[in-house]
This record gives sequence, structure tokens and C-alpha cells, in this order.
Amino acid sequence: MQIHRSGSVLLTGAVAVALAVTALPAAQAAPSATAVISEVYGGGGNSGATLTRDFVELANAGSAPFEVGGLSVQYLPGSPSAGSQWQVSELSGSIAPRGRYLVAQAAGTGGTVALPTADATGAIAMAAGSGTVALVSGTAPLTCKSAADCAADTRIVDLVGYGSAVVREGAPVTGASATASVARAASLADTDDNAADLAAGAPTPVNTKGETSGGGQEPEEPGPTEPGDVRIHDIQGTTRISPLDGKAVTGVPGVVTGVRAGGSRGFWIQDTAPDGDPRTGEGLFVYTGSSAPAVKVGDAVLVSGKVAEYYPGTGTQSLTQITAPRTTVLSAGNALPAPVVLDARSVPGRYVPSADGGSIDALTLDPSRYALDLYESLEGSRVRFADTRVTGATTAYDEIWVTVKPRENPTRRGGTLYASYEDQNTGRLKVMSLDPARPVPTANVGDVLKGGTTGVLDYASYGGYNVQATELGTLVDKKLRREVTRKQKKDELAVATYNVENLDAGDDQAKFDTLAEGVAVNLSSPDIVSLEEIQDDNGAVNDGTTGSEATLKRFTDAIVAQGGPRYAWRYIAPENNKDGGEPGGNIRNVFLFNPQRVSFTDRAGGDATTPVEAVKTWKGVRLSASPGRINPASPAWADSRKPLVGEFVFRGEPVFVIGNHFASKGGDQPLHGRYQEPTRSSETKRIQQAAEVNTFVTAVLKADRSAKVVALGDFNDFEFSPTMKTLTRGRALKPLITTLPPSERYSYVFDGNSQTLDHILTSPGVRRPDYDVVHINAEFADQASDHDPQVVRIRVGGFWH
Repeated sequence: MQIHRSGSVLLTGAVAVALAVTALPAAQAAPSATAVISEVYGGGGNSGATLTRDFVELANAGSAPFEVGGLSVQYLPGSPSAGSQWQVSELSGSIAPRGRYLVAQAAGTGGTVALPTADATGAIAMAAGSGTVALVSGTAPLTCKSAADCAADTRIVDLVGYGSAVVREGAPVTGASATASVARAASLADTDDNAADLAAGAPTPVNTKGETSGGGQEPEEPGPTEPGDVRIHDIQGTTRISPLDGKAVTGVPGVVTGVRAGGSRGFWIQDTAPDGDPRTGEGLFVYTGSSAPAVKVGDAVLVSGKVAEYYPGTGTQSLTQITAPRTTVLSAGNALPAPVVLDARSVPGRYVPSADGGSIDALTLDPSRYALDLYESLEGSRVRFADTRVTGATTAYDEIWVTVKPRENPTRRGGTLYASYEDQNTGRLKVMSLDPARPVPTANVGDVLKGGTTGVLDYASYGGYNVQATELGTLVDKKLRREVTRKQKKDELAVATYNVENLDAGDDQAKFDTLAEGVAVNLSSPDIVSLEEIQDDNGAVNDGTTGSEATLKRFTDAIVAQGGPRYAWRYIAPENNKDGGEPGGNIRNVFLFNPQRVSFTDRAGGDATTPVEAVKTWKGVRLSASPGRINPASPAWADSRKPLVGEFVFRGEPVFVIGNHFASKGGDQPLHGRYQEPTRSSETKRIQQAAEVNTFVTAVLKADRSAKVVALGDFNDFEFSPTMKTLTRGRALKPLITTLPPSERYSYVFDGNSQTLDHILTSPGVRRPDYDVVHINAEFADQASDHDPQVVRIRVGGFWH
């Protein structure tokens, strides 16, 4: 499963409160000589409190300004349950040397004194007495829920646990309450021991201007009255970084083209007198921070403030904006600049220039040659497209992906195929709505937004360039239907793979039922199903549970209820917290099989740490243990799912099945990022894993060259990747996805790209396989998993000797 925002799971259960916090290892970000968390207060608005809001204050212990754009403040309850998730507040701007930075959080109903003007605003309701706050490089939510796991997360810049917090540095600092914050000493020393570095006391929030609560508030400066010398195109410049970055500007004129009142608050302005240079943009975002924008679309304004480059995530490009603005409205109801039309003619076919893996920030834009250069030159400007096809279904965040190039690598069912690292599908754009009264419609891949869609071109960490729509086309439902594969014949063995997305016994029955329907109906009840992402029975509860019996009982019962057979199962429980995935979840691969059609050869000796071997006999080859694991002690599988190997018998002949779930793509640089070509750091581990599987399959074929081997699962990589080349080395295995027409080679949709992460591969002894990717999830807004299952039907027993 790729790491991206749509991969949410349902978590249940609770962490045992009886865990002694002093027995846990400390979470330690390296002691910081720059940014630290200087104060935390979760009692704002509580009964007895003076302040009306919670807050987190940051400080810069260094001698140079510290840029916080692209960083976030995150919060986790002191005793996190299985359902607890880190809550995120994004940051922008910078902290002066020895200066402070104030992040306002949720308000309560009590208190009488407001915070000073916050530098960033979140909506996190922090607990007064116990919790954990982290300063994080990036805006993706942390996943660690223990001190040890957080200590290993290099994204954490600083971390404070207070009260009885399970996650903290050293010992948690005590004394926080409705009337007391915990604050770092004036020296800002960071020894990685929260109890030593911070102490409880009266809350003293300070913002970047040095303002405090209940006084010290400077009178607001009046807005500009005359246009200054700087125009928007001067600010945007001819590269991705403003030539005026960090400088104050006065009286920048423009017309308001869009207003965003939630999330990252602010508004867009566009110059009505462009300079004629296609490289220099005429639109710009004005970031208002905690203040709701006091302007309307059509207002002619003058804006003064500071130019800043905001990096919304690690490795992303930046968004040029004006911060700490002072705005004067000159008039209302003005005509908006005409939008730039985006279509197959105007958007270049090449994606982005190369910097040999380095940053493209300083490269001069060439919008006639590269799509990302065109989009950068239009950052903050109005754009329009018409009759666009949906290539990524509506997400839980009310977003869809469309293509402005209807003929660019179309799939058979209406998506856009990701065919190689060199072919990036330049027509893809993500669409969101700025009108709360008209959100993005619920759409599936292949649907069409009929008519015009108009909005402001923006940039964000998830997906890159996107359109903040002020006008949406009308949805045309193209009636995409879920596929149903044919039933296997009597002499065909049907083997399937299905990533069921972190299934555990605590999930809703509706998830079990939908996944079960996929197996019983859409896959037509295969003889063997290799499952990925089966968790232990209590999911992410980190209490040492490793078994999955209750989960598999619920799942197989649900399959029977959907008209399927009574499946049996085999798996090897992992060592606790040794197979990666969600902390406490103990993810693993599992085989389901229909004992009325196929038998499993149980052979003792397989466990979480013992490697399975291919044993040559006078009859051919057998496994040393069944089920077994491939070389589980190899560094290739460290903190990752180990392949499950099983020996089955169908019509008197053995078939060897290998269920796989390779390492995810987490940590890879984004396709749209500032480093080009992007580094695929996660690929190294998958290549090592592929080599282990290839070595094992080669050993099986050395013992019996006619052995029937089916390797399948979520390999988390593409058919054209080095991972696949390593996996198939020596022609030990053949990837069946390559036997399909190109327009059908996908099982997953990410950022509007239809692509293949799941695979079925067969050994040369498997002749004439009948293979099908069964599209039931990835293209739909309503999905039980983000992966589509696959099935292969092979003839076994007397036909192909």
C-alpha cells in the first residue's frame, strides 16, 4: 500500500492504561540547537482557565532565522488508544533568533483573555493534564504511538510529553492543568529530558512580534493607500523561488479571484495588467493565518506584507505567498481576469526539467516545454478546462483527479495509465471546491465533468498542482461497474491475491461483507486466495497479541454469507512488532483455500524465524516446512512483511504458492517535487526483497524445473521497475500483467494515475495461464480496499507434463 492521504483505516481497542510509563524507553529527537517546543498549554477555555484557547509556543535557540514552512505541530493523547491519531497543524513563516512563534489551538467555553495574534492556527483540542506535542518536519501525520517508535522517527524535530504521557523524551514533565502550562527554561536548553527541560507555571504565550496576552498588543498598522513599485509578476519572477523571498512589499495591487476561509486561510489576487512574460506569474496567494479573510471575490485591493516561500511537505516545491498581510479594499465587484485555458494543446507533453536529482528551484521556467513549468507560471492564477474525464475517484477529502488531455494514455475503463518513469501524464490535475455549498461531486473513474470548471491554480503536498474551483462542471455518470471474473473450470486451479487494507476483527461488519463479496462474487470463489494486510485480532492495540484467528473467522464467515465456500486458512504469526505496518497491528500474509477443491500440505517446522527450504526428492521438490517463510532473518525483511510459502495439491499435483507484501513507497520523493528526477529511496529495499524471492524460486526450479510456482501479492512496485527485473531474473518467473493489453495493466489508482502495484507471476512450469485483474475498488469513490484483486486460472494434473 503506497503512502498517501487516502489510505485511512478503522482502528479499535485501547492501550492498557496499566503500562508503567517509567518502564518505556524515551522518545528522543536529537537535542535541538535551533527550533524547540518552548511551551504547551491544553487548558484553554476550561473551567477555571483565564485564557480562552489552547496553544503551543515554539522558540528558536539558534543565531539565524529558522524557517518553519513545511513543518507542523502535531498532538497525540497522553495514553493513546488504538483509534488515536496524531492531529496536525501546519506552519508557515519563520522564527527569529531567540524569538517565539505561537500556534493557537482549539477554544473552549471558559476563560476571558484571548491569545495574542497567533502565527499559525490549528483546531486541536489538547488535554489539559496529559498529552504529547511534536514539532515535525513535514505535514504528514506521525504514526508512532510508543516512545521507542517515535524515537526512531527522524521527522521529529522536538517532542514534549506532559502529565502521564506514554510518548515523551526522558520523563514527562508534570504539573500541567487548566491553569498551568509547561514551559522550557529561558535558556531554551534541550537535553532530551522533558522533566528536566520544562516546568509547570502560569501560561505565557508569545508570538513572533513579541506580543503577549492581556496587553502588549501593538496597534494594527493601517493598510496601504497607494500602489507600490512591486507587482505580482515581480514577486513570482522567472524561477520557482521569488527574487523577493523574505523581503517586505508595499501596496501590491490585484483583484481577489478566490477566498479560502478554512484550512490554510487566505485569498488569491491577480494582476489585471500582466507584463507579457509567460514565465512570470500574475497570481499570488495572500496568507492570513488565524484571521478569516476580510475580502470578497471581485474586490480590487492593495496588499502589503512579507514575501515567503512555503514548502507544504518534505521534498515538495514551494508556494509563493505574502504573509502577515495588511490589505486595503479599493472597490468591489470588479471583473476578474480571463482564465487561462488548459487543454491538450496548451499543456506541454514533457513533464519537468531534470536537475540530475538536484533541486529545480533555481532553473528558469520554460512553460512552453514542461507541464510543471507551465503550472508553476500559473500558480495563483485563474485557469479553466472543459469536459474533463475523471481519472481519480472522489476521496474522503472531497477531491477528484481529472485529465485535461482526454487522449493521454487512456485505460480501457476511463483512467489514465502510468506506463513508465518517463511518462508522467502531464494532463492530470486535482480539483477541489472553494464553494462549501457546492462540493466536488461523488465521481468514479471515467465519469466526466461536463462543461467548464474554473478556479485558481494552487500547490499542495498531496498531489502537487491543484485547482481550487470557483465553478464546477456538471457530473456525467458514465456508469462504471465492478467487474466479475469467470468461474474456474473443474480442471483449473484458481489462485487470487487481494490486499484487504489492514483488516482486523474490530472492523465494521460492512467492511467484512464488502470484502467477502469481492471474494465470493467478483472473484468467483477462487480455490486459493493470498491475502495481504491481515492484522492481529485487536488491530493496532500494542499488547503483544499476534494471532489472527478471530479476524479470519469473521472474514470466512462473511464469505459463506455471500455465497462462497467455507475457506480454511494458513499463516505464520509474526514476531510481535517485527513486520512493519501499523504499530501494534502485526500485519501478515495469509492463505485462504477451499478444502473441497484443493488440499494444503501441512509440514511442521515453519515459524516466524525459520527459513523454508526447497528439498529435492525422487518425486520432484517439496518444502522443508509448509507453511514457511522465505529467509526471515535476512536484512531485506527487517521491519517488513515476510513472504508466506505454502505447498498445495490440486488433482494430485503439487503447486507452490508464495504470498508477498513488499516494502511500501513511503519516503520516496514526489513526482511533482523540487528534486528531479525524484529519488526512489524505498526501491532499494524492494530490490533486496525481490532478490530473496527470486533466489528461493530458483532453488525450487533447480530441484524440479517443471515445478508450478505462483508468486503473487502486493509487490508495491511497477511492472517496469528494477524490482520486477530482479524478481524475474533468470526467467524464473513471468509477470502476468505484461500479458494484458497496455490499457488494462493496472490494479491501483494514485494521484490520478492508474498503475500496477499488485502482481501475479508464474514459473515456466505453469503453461497457458488465464489471468485477470478484477476492477472492483481502485476506480471507485466507494471502496473496501484501495487495491483491486487479481486471479490466475491454471490447468494442473496430467495436462501439461
